[in-house]
Amino acid sequence: MVDTALKTRKSARQRAKTFVTVVAICSAAVSALHGEEANAAAERDEHRSEVLKEIDQTIEAAISEGRAPGGVFVLERGGRTYRRAYGLRAVEPEREEMTEATIFDVASLTKVVATTPAVMLLVQRGEVALDEPVKRYIPEFGGDGRDAVTVRHLLTHTSGLRPGISLRPAWSGYERAIELACAETPRHDPGTAFVYSDINFILLGELVRRVGGDGLEVFVRNEIYGPLGMETTAFLPPEEWKARIAPTQRAGDGILRGVVHDPTARAMNGVAGHAGLFSTAGDLARFARMMLNRGELDGVRVFEAETVDLMTAVQTPETLADRRGLGWDIDSRFSRPRGSRFPLGSYGHTGWTGGCLWIDPFSGTFWMFLSNRVHPDGTGNVLDLQRALADLAADAITGFDFENVPGALPPRD
Repeated sequence: MVDTALKTRKSARQRAKTFVTVVAICSAAVSALHGEEANAAAERDEHRSEVLKEIDQTIEAAISEGRAPGGVFVLERGGRTYRRAYGLRAVEPEREEMTEATIFDVASLTKVVATTPAVMLLVQRGEVALDEPVKRYIPEFGGDGRDAVTVRHLLTHTSGLRPGISLRPAWSGYERAIELACAETPRHDPGTAFVYSDINFILLGELVRRVGGDGLEVFVRNEIYGPLGMETTAFLPPEEWKARIAPTQRAGDGILRGVVHDPTARAMNGVAGHAGLFSTAGDLARFARMMLNRGELDGVRVFEAETVDLMTAVQTPETLADRRGLGWDIDSRFSRPRGSRFPLGSYGHTGWTGGCLWIDPFSGTFWMFLSNRVHPDGTGNVLDLQRALADLAADAITGFDFENVPGALPPRD
């Protein structure tokens, strides 16, 4: 249905005057990894220029209010992109300007840009079955109510497991985390409640390691990021990236920079299925384009179209109010980046450190805002900003009627 709707709108999109064209305006400092960073300016559609200005003003106001030190915003449709950096990358120990090439700790975006696609590649290859018990792949995850938990339950946060592993008493090491995750017992019968849980994705990361034959960080580098040309996306970022990484929060005698912010992922030595990934707006844009293209980018096919359709369709039971895909958020209490304008059936995710990504296959649009709102003291808050930017992003689109979207999901009572 989504594919048909997009095809029937193709000629209309080609005729419609779009909201923005990216042109290079200046060159910036040479970075250690990519060399010259290009800043871009937008040629604004005369009917939407005020909306793009309002996006700028809204982000700048949030920064001035201390909600985040800075960030990078991207809005793209049909190859036309509006992208801009705002504010500061760091406020201490020294002030640094935010750039479009900044590398962010994307926190729980890891779930949908690393773990979910890794699992779905294994599903696509017939090596993992969604409705098989998790214990088939991780035998230690059995007994005490765990036998009925399936891979699908983990991906949809309907396993019944609690939100996270306790860090007290203190523990460390990847193996110890898996032991603790496998010892967790469901608080609800699987499939009967939606409880957003990092434990689900810690287990899925381990499933990828066991079935895929490599650690999650190696699997996604070889199978996803390499083929997609996502050159600055990785767990455990190398030292040469450090100058471009947005620092997060004070910890001990310093500030976390290039070390994952999430305390559980940090205790797991930086590689976990729920958090730990670092990336840029440019790389995440490539991933979003691949998703909009139903698995293909620049002639490289990573997923079959049916696999993308499967992971982005509602997979939670009708009895639950929260609607989730496989990994992806669709219509839940966490769907701030959908706002009130993007249609039900679009999808995305958020991250604790201040990032969000939302993809709308109906209009062929995606938008994101990446920030390090936890820098330097953890007090920043971008929740309201995400909602506001979602509606402004939709308002900036020309040539699409968001009020009448064939194929969109009906609202739930």
